[in-house]
Amino acid sequence: MKKPIIKYCLTTIFILLFSISAFAQKFTTHAVKKGETLQSISRQYKVTPQSILNLNKEIKSADELKPNTILVIPLDAKAADTNEVVVKKTSTANGEQLVLVQQEPIGFTTYSVKRKDNLFRLAEKFNVTQEEIKRYNKELYSVQLKKGMTLKIPKYRKIKPEENPLNSDNFEMYTVQPKETRWSIVNKYGISMDSLLVLNPDLSPNDTSLAAGQKLRLPKLPGSTTQNQTTQLYVSYTVPPKKGYLALEREFGATEEELKALNPELKTGGLKEGMVIRIPQKKADTTVVNTENFIFYEVKPGEAEYGLTRKLGLSYKELLKYNPELQSGFKAGMVLKLPKNSTGDFEVKNSLVIENINLAELVNTNNQPNIVLMLPFRLDLIDVNNKANAAELIDNRKDSNWSLGLYSGALVALDSIKKLGLKVNVSVLDTEKSLERTKELLLKPELKKVDAIIGPLDSQSLQEVATRMAQYQIPVIAPLPTKSDISLNNVFYSVPSDDILKDAIINFVKEKRTTENIVVIADDEHKAIKQLILEEFPKAKSLQLVEKYAMKDKIISLLSSTQENWVFLEADQFNTINSVVSVLNASATQKIKIRLFTTNKGKAFDDKKINNTHLSNLSFTYPSVEGEEKNDSFEANYKKMFGGKSPDKSAYRGFDITYDLLLKLAYKQNLFEASKFVTETKYSANKFNYTRKGAAGYFNTACYIMAYDNMWIKQAN
Repeated sequence: MKKPIIKYCLTTIFILLFSISAFAQKFTTHAVKKGETLQSISRQYKVTPQSILNLNKEIKSADELKPNTILVIPLDAKAADTNEVVVKKTSTANGEQLVLVQQEPIGFTTYSVKRKDNLFRLAEKFNVTQEEIKRYNKELYSVQLKKGMTLKIPKYRKIKPEENPLNSDNFEMYTVQPKETRWSIVNKYGISMDSLLVLNPDLSPNDTSLAAGQKLRLPKLPGSTTQNQTTQLYVSYTVPPKKGYLALEREFGATEEELKALNPELKTGGLKEGMVIRIPQKKADTTVVNTENFIFYEVKPGEAEYGLTRKLGLSYKELLKYNPELQSGFKAGMVLKLPKNSTGDFEVKNSLVIENINLAELVNTNNQPNIVLMLPFRLDLIDVNNKANAAELIDNRKDSNWSLGLYSGALVALDSIKKLGLKVNVSVLDTEKSLERTKELLLKPELKKVDAIIGPLDSQSLQEVATRMAQYQIPVIAPLPTKSDISLNNVFYSVPSDDILKDAIINFVKEKRTTENIVVIADDEHKAIKQLILEEFPKAKSLQLVEKYAMKDKIISLLSSTQENWVFLEADQFNTINSVVSVLNASATQKIKIRLFTTNKGKAFDDKKINNTHLSNLSFTYPSVEGEEKNDSFEANYKKMFGGKSPDKSAYRGFDITYDLLLKLAYKQNLFEASKFVTETKYSANKFNYTRKGAAGYFNTACYIMAYDNMWIKQAN
């Protein structure tokens, strides 16, 4: 396998340059007043009604315009072509309104960062936003604020107090509560996501996270405050032709009995065209709207009752119960709240309902991804003319083995994606496992225009690449486990962390457990994880190993003969593990049932001296980054490409990471954007579900639960 791989490493190096054009949209907002129409508003701003409808998906037609609606209005061609945004209050024939206009700095203040400074304090001190500070000090997108840094603080024309939008009667400042998201707040205020972004220009369109305590500008809700709204008991309704009780129930959620109780005349005369009846107004659900109580769904253009209820697995009446605003119909851009336990043809990501999609069926062949592989092949140490010496060097260098394995899998991914009709431009760069060499490679101007970079492998080089590429918004995929002492918000960590694996196995046990006896056995180095398991299972029994070898009698005393025993073993010393496994295996009988678990299967469990038969007898179960290596098309293509050689774990990982990346770029050609809409993806041996954690980056939360089963290792059911 090594020889053809070396050949490809030396020959497959090419780059196709491309350009990126930036587009800055200019707009205003308008709070609709009573009596205003779409036509009057469009004339006021010298735009067409359709251009307003295009930017406000929640409004399908001019007839649906209601007072207090916040409209996004495109600016005309005379708007200033500048970079910054400021909110001003202006007067019109219809009253006051808030308008977002473009503004650029009139100068800069130089500031040296002090020890206790942070972005929040500096923003308050200089009366600017944190995003504005970052915009003119781009290194802050990837590194933390440090003492001694010299910053450029933008200065803007001062706004007169009477221009302060916070004094507007139409808007209020809202404080984000714990477990709230953009989607829950949009649902609470009945606006679209577009409106939220316009009203709060500091919000990033790519990062959807919010922090508890963060302030947002939002339209005032009817009533004195958000908490003290009044709810009308009923609404008047004129019965149209051919409208029956069933149709009214579907539209308003009121049964025939409820309507007759509120309208006694229906009991004698029946329902007739032209009658004015009272329909009970459904009270808004008083449950706190946050991610602990609800999940959320954004209505897409063209969606209607039938398809949406089937997709979400809820009846119209159930949807109406949680979303009374549906009485006026489904509108694109509406954010619906759904019960937390809802199930349907969807997945949930960050409490947002996302439809299951097949990326291979959504390949846009007009996209041409440009990617770079930065791996330590160490070609500087390899004499390819001396094949025997080259092979020996590769065999003895773990980094080279991993690089070549990853690269060989990536080549198969490139070949597979080509069969889908997608053209890919790829460049392969040898970092030589040298930070200085990595810095040299980063000077290449073409790197500023790629769609993604895979690698490097070592933490220092990865951090350098991520930091330098953050200013160009280029994602970097970490192929191996790695940690960083600073936040790297453009890094996709492809290997699930130990904490994610630990949570996965604990949740697995919680879901599967009925009456089992939970036992936790841990050595001194694993006291913390023992305590965590005991918190999750308060009635569990535990044993702290204080000797080199397991304490047989104490272990046996924790086992139950009336319940199946589920034992967590938390240790990483071979002698400890071997001794406990032997005791448990010897104790397992027809009367005493035992199943063995661990939250972290380290190398000690793979020691050749540990009896695999014992592990199989105990149905040893653990969390894993890799699943079963499938005998699929990847393996067949790999053998065909590399002369019958079978792929190893690094090759499987190289294929899965690269294929996943290319499919997502073929879907959106923007990995950040694709990650919002794509949930879990599975390939040959690895699966991915990237979740953004603030400024820390994107973390893969998908892993497998594996179990020994009759001398085979399989995915646990």
